[in-house]
Amino acid sequence: MHILVVADQHPESLGGVQVAIRLQRRYLERAGHRVTVAAPALHRPGYAPDPASRDAYVDLPSMPITRDREYGLSWPGRRTDRVLAAALAERPPVDLVHVQGDFWGAMIGVRAARGLRVPLVLTMHNHVDEGTRAVTPLAPLAFGALRLWRGLALGRCRGAVSPKARGAWRYLAELAAEASAVTAPSQHFADELQRHGVAARVLVTRGGVDDEAVEAVRALPRSPRRRPRLVWLGRMSHEKRVLEFVDAVGESGIDADVVLHGGGLLLPRVRDRIAKLGLGDRVTLAGAVPYRDALAAMRDADALVQTSMGFETQGLTPFEAAVLGTPTIFCDPEIADDVAVSAGWRVPDGSVAALARTLGEAVAELAVDPAKSSAVDPGAEPAAELPVDPAAELAVDPGIHRVPEAESRRFLQSAQTEVLLGVYGGVLADHHR
Repeated sequence: MHILVVADQHPESLGGVQVAIRLQRRYLERAGHRVTVAAPALHRPGYAPDPASRDAYVDLPSMPITRDREYGLSWPGRRTDRVLAAALAERPPVDLVHVQGDFWGAMIGVRAARGLRVPLVLTMHNHVDEGTRAVTPLAPLAFGALRLWRGLALGRCRGAVSPKARGAWRYLAELAAEASAVTAPSQHFADELQRHGVAARVLVTRGGVDDEAVEAVRALPRSPRRRPRLVWLGRMSHEKRVLEFVDAVGESGIDADVVLHGGGLLLPRVRDRIAKLGLGDRVTLAGAVPYRDALAAMRDADALVQTSMGFETQGLTPFEAAVLGTPTIFCDPEIADDVAVSAGWRVPDGSVAALARTLGEAVAELAVDPAKSSAVDPGAEPAAELPVDPAAELAVDPGIHRVPEAESRRFLQSAQTEVLLGVYGGVLADHHR
């Protein structure tokens, strides 16, 4: 089978969706299928495509839309259609189009599926309603503009749209009406799409965690420490609530090492806030790191802190952390419900004060008498004995607050690829009938 994936952003740009697309492509290819990913050309300075991925990518004409040139926009229209058609003419026939985007990628993908006369699977990754309302008071006008753009790019909607769909939900419903199957990366977002009339049935196809990377990172011993280690990973933007997290660390007064991984437009403000609150001895900025290093940081941490609320449609990092045995401090109860593992903490509401209190509770539970702890993960290979600072006042319990492997194996990409292939098989069977 040859699957054409169309996305809003280049798979080598930063973001959880892009990580998911790269992993899905790799595991589908291992299963014997061909995957072509069409997305806006990447304008990041110094970017050079991986030779192993060059043939799998179709770079669509695009313009950068962020100051760091990390993200781009491709206009859905005849020029983009011609570039994509020329690239596909050099490849085997496409059996199915899988749109993994909600904006220009979705429109380009719908046009491609129409032209190729193949079925369309549409995965909705973006909480358009919540995300738009979070950044502008003119959200209703933005939703109207999206519907107008969709109409200009695709013409009349080719399918029934529920009268329950309003605003951003109606825009998504008009896209969904073109699809043979609609999916979402989490159960809570699938439920919300159905509740707002986007589609009568929304399947769940999660972004998985790379089996091989997990196995390699699991083999690493966890480093010694004198106090608990918390980690935060993500794009430093307002919806991720990174500034609120830094404020909560300051308000909590926790004795812990806190490491923030990632970059973004708020990075200078995050750095200033850390300095202003005098947190330089506890809070470290690690910057953007490769995927394997991000996994290693989660594996080594005593807890991941997940701070966004009502925005994430999956929130991949808590799933990655769970596979590695690391519990999460959840701000979003819906993500906590989706992960549904036995270890972790939930912040009772969205205030900085509540997050500060929960951070304090978690750190207190993680900190134990060093005489009772080796500060080594009991699941790691006992080849090298890691020393514990004898002067340390605190150490970390290595076993009580870890996620059992039996609870998290369902999050591995190998398991999620089987789910995805089941969706493809059903869509193709219906199409041929």
